[in-house]
Amino acid sequence: MRIIDPHVHVWKRDPAFPFAPETTNPPKEDATPEMLLELMAQHGVEKTVLVQVIHYRWDNRYTAHALKQYPDKFMGVCRVNPEDPAAPDHLTRLVEEDGFHGVRLSPAAGTAGDWFTGPLMDPLFSRAAELQVPMLILTRPPRLPDLASLLERHPDLDVCIDHMADCPPDDEASIQKLLALARYPRVYVKISHTWSLSKQAYPWRDTWPLVERVYQTFGPQRIMWGTDWPVCLSKTTYGRTLSVVRDEMDFIAPEDKEWVLGKTALRLWPFDDKEEG
Repeated sequence: MRIIDPHVHVWKRDPAFPFAPETTNPPKEDATPEMLLELMAQHGVEKTVLVQVIHYRWDNRYTAHALKQYPDKFMGVCRVNPEDPAAPDHLTRLVEEDGFHGVRLSPAAGTAGDWFTGPLMDPLFSRAAELQVPMLILTRPPRLPDLASLLERHPDLDVCIDHMADCPPDDEASIQKLLALARYPRVYVKISHTWSLSKQAYPWRDTWPLVERVYQTFGPQRIMWGTDWPVCLSKTTYGRTLSVVRDEMDFIAPEDKEWVLGKTALRLWPFDDKEEG
């Protein structure tokens, strides 16, 4: 079974790659590609998608540096400033020149995220579709209906909902907002963050009904695991973010785990095509 991790972050406290000035609480420890590669080797993870961390905001140079260092192990998802009218052109450059394959937006559920309903979204969604790269969305359930409106206008774009939109497992209204997106055939969901959503110890069984509903609604070919390393280390280990899906969630059929642990991610991040090229 091929194991592909579609969600990690890397950074390094290095003057050559400074954190954004507005970063108020920068990390005290490094999270380098070399540290990640060691964990991948220990746990049988073949490839990993590096998602630009918010500490750098729109400066994607460190992630781009990691992609160039280890092109056989990593693909990358960039960030662009969603309130910049030039964001589509920035995305084009990041994809065509720096080798990124995807872009992430993080609209807040409150008024601070209202740019997500503004006029700059359609050009950015259109450009991602033209470039044939996925759009990752990190948000909370109240913002998902706004995403649905965008999906109606951009049916040719692959969109991935990160961390099940952090739906509280006991909030039916929020869960319904997430499940409603299954009607769009190019929407995917990461069943990650069970360690964050749970009120229990590993294996976080109080989140399993939520994961099972996402699995049954979207199907195995549209869901994927993810470590969210090193963010996960505040609550658990890299290994347990994998073992909870691979070894514990027995409601996922064995043949479907091949999709959840690897094959779904390969639909959005074609590592094999990259190697052949």
